[in-house]
Amino acid sequence: VLTDTKAIADYFEETAKFSGDAKAASNWVMGEVLRVLKVAQTDIKDLKIKPADLAALIKFIKDGTISGKIAKSVFDEMHTSDKKPEEIIKEKGLVQISDSAELEKQVLIVLKENPTAVKKIMEGKEQVLGFLVGQIMKSTRGKANPKLVNEILRKELQKLMSV
Repeated sequence: VLTDTKAIADYFEETAKFSGDAKAASNWVMGEVLRVLKVAQTDIKDLKIKPADLAALIKFIKDGTISGKIAKSVFDEMHTSDKKPEEIIKEKGLVQISDSAELEKQVLIVLKENPTAVKKIMEGKEQVLGFLVGQIMKSTRGKANPKLVNEILRKELQKLMSV
């Protein structure tokens, strides 16, 4: 797929070079880039998103500034506008919450508001964990770092189980 045309291969190579992550670059080129080209029925030469900008978006995911889900919406806006990823992220306040203290507050609020779910987890029903994670993501409007949310949630539930 990446070598289908020289233009796609060149786009991928530049994105990989700028991002320092060939795997992520290949995933984005084969996924979102080709999807946009197909929908727009256009050629990669006409794509508004330059390899350096896609690479910057990939770096924002890698460093935890934004999640992969948020990155897809940023990518779509990059395609419809001439804006750089950092502009869109800043304008829309899309920075992922990775502050442990802030996330811990959200976890404690969700645990307090959902005693039935907590009780079910105490009874060994692990699948309820997904519901609680969903509630935390909802309370942070999808901005919480999911990995960190899971770690903090499990830690707080462990504390409750040991009481």
